[in-house]
Amino acid sequence: MNKIIKNTIILTVITLISGLLLGLAYEVTKDPIAQSEENAKREAWQAVFPDADLGSFEETDVDSAVADQVISDLGIDATIDEVCTVDGGDTGYVITATDGEGYGGDIQVVVGITADGTVSGISFLSISETAGLGMNAQNESFYGQYVGVQTDHFYVSKDGGEGEPIDAISGATITTRAVTGAVNAALGYFQNAF
Repeated sequence: MNKIIKNTIILTVITLISGLLLGLAYEVTKDPIAQSEENAKREAWQAVFPDADLGSFEETDVDSAVADQVISDLGIDATIDEVCTVDGGDTGYVITATDGEGYGGDIQVVVGITADGTVSGISFLSISETAGLGMNAQNESFYGQYVGVQTDHFYVSKDGGEGEPIDAISGATITTRAVTGAVNAALGYFQNAF
């Protein structure tokens, strides 16, 4: 019985020390991680509007009613995460959208849309697709299909549909659909909110 009590006390002490160390590690790393995420976000904004001064981006509130309606109308598993105006909307908007139907999970993209509705750029904040297949979505040869296009809607060409066709990445149609879903969510939000 004494051995059981001794082992219980030892395990309790180890658990308490481990918990304290994990808490300390969290406190030490949370600010640098938040700063890193903020820097990545600002780099993505600059990537989709390279001629805009970083000071011209202003975050605005997401209209959740509009976002929910757009997602519902598209019939996809997506969210509108963040919206920024560029020069108060005179130059355009930066809309961050996440599609939850990627092969490897969520795909989060930043979409630049000019004031006239033309896609000015696409940048990825989060993607964890299969190497050599779905990760090719980050290649300009793929995402460049969206850039410079003014449309109400994109569709994956092998699926058929209306709007502007997007050629699927070979062996990664699911990824292509998810990226297209996120871009369409951003376009839909732009068309209904501004």
